[in-house]
Amino acid sequence: MIELADIFGYAGTVTAVGFMIPQVFRTYKTKSVEDISWGMLSVFLLNCFFWTTYGILENSMPVILANSIAGAVVLIQITLKILYRNNP
Repeated sequence: MIELADIFGYAGTVTAVGFMIPQVFRTYKTKSVEDISWGMLSVFLLNCFFWTTYGILENSMPVILANSIAGAVVLIQITLKILYRNNP
């Protein structure tokens, strides 16, 4: 049986990953990256690294999943920012 804490953890996974996805789609569609801050992307990626490491150390699958997937999404956004940096 799944624990209540894990239910909240997996709900956090959905929201942690979900909040960046609309920005990735918008960037891909418009090819516009001027309004996306390198500072925000850097801090968010660092945050994902720290939380993933914490999840591994605590053996917490919801934390590991949320932050590993969110880290992958922010890496996609960083890639798009690099690819589209010179678009008008």
